[in-house]
Amino acid sequence: MEYFNAQLTMTVLMTPDKANFMGNVHGGDLLKLLDQVAYACASRYAGKQAVTLSVDQVTFRQPIHVGELVTCFASVNYTGNTSMEIGIKVIAENIQSQAKRHVNSCFFTMVAIGQDGKPSVVPTFTPKTPDELRRHRGAQLRREMRRQYENEALNIRSCTATNTA
Repeated sequence: MEYFNAQLTMTVLMTPDKANFMGNVHGGDLLKLLDQVAYACASRYAGKQAVTLSVDQVTFRQPIHVGELVTCFASVNYTGNTSMEIGIKVIAENIQSQAKRHVNSCFFTMVAIGQDGKPSVVPTFTPKTPDELRRHRGAQLRREMRRQYENEALNIRSCTATNTA
């Protein structure tokens, strides 16, 4: 299968209903948008529904202001058997000055879901360009780090459970 659907760009105007108490875009609204972008990228790539398994390294670099255009650049970085890592870079643009700022980056792990409601196999992503190769290598490292973290967290929970029992 060709992977011409491995990237997605989505632009949204930040409106006053998304403002927090500081007058900037609320982080929760941005997270919701990021989840929608990850869903759209993963579902289009897999050709089926997808659900969020995890979100890694959400970094709010700078505030996003009401009235700015926010463009999300999403890409499939890596595929497992049923999962996909979707990397998202967020750029805010002041409409008047056209100044652009990198305001957020993150990684979503999405799982494809078949019509039976169970995880479903996804097409294998094979990186070809230098950027795709770089993102693919990073995704492999993040996957290994997630596994190590899960193991360490399990060890901590079992030690805590043993000590409190």
